[in-house]
Amino acid sequence: MQLLELTDSGLYCPPAGIFIDPWRPVDMAVITHAHSDHSRWGMKHYLAHHDSAEVMKLRLGQEISLETVDYGQEILMNGVKISLHPAGHIPGSSQIRLECKGRIAVVSGDYKVEDDGLSTPFEPVKCHEFVSECTFGLPIYKWESQKEIFNQINSWWKANASEGRNSVLFAYSLGKAQRILKHLDMSIGKVFTHGAVWNTNQALLNSGVDIPDVPKVTQDIPKSEFKGSLIIAPPSAMGTPWMRKFSPYRTGICSGWMAIRGTRRRRAADRGFVLSDHADWEGLISAIEGTEAEKVYLTHGSTASFGKFLQEEKEIDAVELQTLFGEEEVE
Repeated sequence: MQLLELTDSGLYCPPAGIFIDPWRPVDMAVITHAHSDHSRWGMKHYLAHHDSAEVMKLRLGQEISLETVDYGQEILMNGVKISLHPAGHIPGSSQIRLECKGRIAVVSGDYKVEDDGLSTPFEPVKCHEFVSECTFGLPIYKWESQKEIFNQINSWWKANASEGRNSVLFAYSLGKAQRILKHLDMSIGKVFTHGAVWNTNQALLNSGVDIPDVPKVTQDIPKSEFKGSLIIAPPSAMGTPWMRKFSPYRTGICSGWMAIRGTRRRRAADRGFVLSDHADWEGLISAIEGTEAEKVYLTHGSTASFGKFLQEEKEIDAVELQTLFGEEEVE
């Protein structure tokens, strides 16, 4: 029995009649997480984790038909057992487990294996077939510990504040921005957010996600209020007139791509911090080995080279899938 096939609309489970993270309108979509390349508008019905609900409604509209479940809660559709399991990527991110007639397939969506203190930590799920991203599927990608990265961020902010400068930190408005908020040293100074980040924060707070509730930047806040503060903004705000209010300031970017020399300069930031919500090379390998899957499907990223490594070095049957999932969230 074939549990998964790739169609023009996305990954499809024929016996259940459901799509997982489809990119075209379908009747029933099971969503791994609320990033815009995985959770799209136009589906008749959605199924996702509870923590994704408010953000999906914020982004797709309050009127969407959405059912939510807890991790591990089983739903039966046409004889297929469907359950969601932690992916550790962002709050609410899930691996989708499908079981029918003794066969198990798992679609991971995006994931990371380090516990970020915000998202429910990744849990490997035993299966026969595993669909894995490999955004950072090259040996050059090896993340430092989260503790070390946040020591760097807090030290940078503190040094800027001591010089009378503000610190503007660019990070994706869903997931990474809240992860940063969770680990800032609030004794250094005040923290503000761009409106896009603030709106996402409110949706997550309404879902019960534990993050600091900090103010958003508004026109009526005097410039003097920002002295020595840290402002979290989406990358789309970089170089816009919105930034003038914070002068003098230093800028930083949080991204896994900061591991590549020259990326920071191309993005015209003062500082790059290697902080990713995706698994690095070793994290991908450990996650895949933890599933004990006999076949692995690879999506977005270094699919060809990583697939060759799995086949030749790990003796795992690996196949590339050409999907429309992105390497990072589209702001």
